[in-house]
Amino acid sequence: MTDEGEATGEGDGLSELPDDAAAFVQAHIEREHGYLSWLGTTVETLEPGRVVMAIPYDEKLTNTTNPPTVHGGIAATLIDTAGGIAQRTLLDDPIDGNVATVNLNVNYLRRASGDLTATAEVVRAGGTIGVSTVTVVSRIPEDVDDDASRRWEGTTSGEAVATGQASYRLFRG
Repeated sequence: MTDEGEATGEGDGLSELPDDAAAFVQAHIEREHGYLSWLGTTVETLEPGRVVMAIPYDEKLTNTTNPPTVHGGIAATLIDTAGGIAQRTLLDDPIDGNVATVNLNVNYLRRASGDLTATAEVVRAGGTIGVSTVTVVSRIPEDVDDDASRRWEGTTSGEAVATGQASYRLFRG
């Protein structure tokens, strides 16, 4: 989201999202959706055909490995959710329209142990089916104490930890 809380396009010829649609999506994900809110999910960018979402590192989301790594289901959740929201941004009515996941493919590239950020882009939004691609990166949290016994898998610059593609049934309202 921009500083003003508005979603903007990037001169791609698509109309901008209505302010109420952007605010609705952000409020729903960050405060009202039980699972996504519990994960600490935030909407960083929301524009036509593109969404950036993040989940901060939290020990409750890790596997019982040494060092702890973020469970792969968290990356899969980001891929599914961000890809679907990216599709919603291209519906005539992003608030009243809806999407349902038809197929989800996740490729895990490396272990993740920091904050996760997913960038989703619409490949195609057809009449009834849409396809999105998503990349999830892991970054070491900036406020973490570097402990010599703690090995972080992510990097401060952000390394891709998973990629995915999903198809969605589009309900245009």
